Amino acid sequence: MTALKVRTPNALRVVARTSMLLATFLLTTASVRADDIVTHWNKVMLKTVAAGGTNPLVSTRVMAIVQASVFDSVNGIQHGYTQIHADIPGPQGAAVPAAVIESAYTALVALYPTQKASLDAERAASLATLHLSATAISLGKQFGKLVANDILTWRSTDGFATILPPYLGGTDIGEWRPTPPDFTPGALPQFATMTPWSIRSPDQFRSAGPPALNSDEYAVAFNEVKTMGSATNSSRTLDQTVLAIFWAGNTPAYWNRIADSVVGHRQMTLLRKARVFALLNVAMADAGIACWDTKYHYVFWRPITAITLADRDGNPATDVDRSWTPLLGVTPAHPEYISGHSTVSGSAVKVLSNIFGNNVSFLIDSERLPGVWRSFSSFSQALLEIHNARVFAGIHYRFSCVEGSAVGASVARFVLQHSMRPI
Repeated sequence: MTALKVRTPNALRVVARTSMLLATFLLTTASVRADDIVTHWNKVMLKTVAAGGTNPLVSTRVMAIVQASVFDSVNGIQHGYTQIHADIPGPQGAAVPAAVIESAYTALVALYPTQKASLDAERAASLATLHLSATAISLGKQFGKLVANDILTWRSTDGFATILPPYLGGTDIGEWRPTPPDFTPGALPQFATMTPWSIRSPDQFRSAGPPALNSDEYAVAFNEVKTMGSATNSSRTLDQTVLAIFWAGNTPAYWNRIADSVVGHRQMTLLRKARVFALLNVAMADAGIACWDTKYHYVFWRPITAITLADRDGNPATDVDRSWTPLLGVTPAHPEYISGHSTVSGSAVKVLSNIFGNNVSFLIDSERLPGVWRSFSSFSQALLEIHNARVFAGIHYRFSCVEGSAVGASVARFVLQHSMRPI
C-alpha cells in the first residue's frame, strides 16, 4: 500500500479534462451544504497529511490518532458510547465544537509540528465561528486538549518508533527481495508487530498464505498480472489504465473523502459523525497492522520478480520475461501478499456498509489524476475496482487483493463488535 509517482499518458489527460467538467456539473447541481466542525476538521486532517507527504500506511496511524481524539472528546462530554481510550469525563458546560477543534488541532500539531502556523490559522478561524459563551469554549478547548494528549501518550508506545535493521527479504524462489528500479529495503517492518487499536494482536486475522508456486491458482493469477499489468503491449482498455493510476494514491484518504461525502448528505449529530470517522479510521489502522503482519510473515515475491524469474518457479504454465515492467513503473517496497490497499479498503467497506448499507452512490477523486472523478453505486463496487486497479497496475496478484479484503473485513467486524459500543 504505497502512493506512487507515475507519469500520466496524453490520453489520460483528455479523460481528466472531460471528467473534471462532469464532476463540476454534478457538484454544482447537487445541494450545497456547509461543513460542520467534525467534517471540517476531517478535511483539515487530510490537507495536513497531504502537505506532509505522509505515506498511506503511516496515514492510517495518523488518521486514527486524530479521529480517536475527536471522538473521545465529543463522547466524553455527551456520553453515548464506550470510549476508545481517554476515559475522562468532560466538564459540565463544555462546548462540544470547541472540544472537536482543540482535540484535532492538538493531535495534528503534535504529529506535524512544521505545519503549526497553518493549523493555528485553521483553529482561529474555526473558533471564530462559534457563537457560544467564552466559558463554554474555554472548557471545551481544555477538555479537547486533555483527550488528544491522552491518545498521543497512549500511541507513543505502540511500536511505531521502533527502528529495525533494513529488511532485505530472501533469495529463495518465491521470496520477496528489493525490486527495481530503486531496490529499496522493505518499508516499515515495525508495523507487523505494532500494538493494535482494537484487535487483540497483529496476527489475529493472519491470512492462510499464498498458493503454491506450482499450482494452477498461482499460474492463473501470474498470467493475469503479466498480461494486464504490463507497462507495454497490454490488452488493458484506456479505462482500465485510468483506474489503475487513479487508485495509486493514499488509501485511507480516499475512504475519508468517501465517508465525508456520505455523511454530508445525512442528518446526524456531531457525536454520530465523530463515531463514523473514528470507527472507519481505527478499523483501517488495525487493518494496516494485520496486513503488515501477513506480509512480513509470508514474505511473498512481487510480480516484477516472479515474471523475470519464472523459468525457476517450477510451474509449466508460467513463462519468463526478463524485460517485463509494471504499468506504474515502481513497485511498492514491501512483500506482496497480501495487498495493503485491498486490506485497508476492505475494512473501510465493512465499516461504512455496516453503518449506511452497501448500496450508497458516491463520487470520489484522486490525488494521482487531478480532475478525474469516478462514480460508484455501492461501496463493494469500489472495492472490486480497487482489486482490478492493483492487478492492472502490475503490482499485485488477484488472490492477494481478494484475501486482503477478507482480512480487512474481519478486522473491521471485530472493531465494530468491540469498539465505541452504545451505552
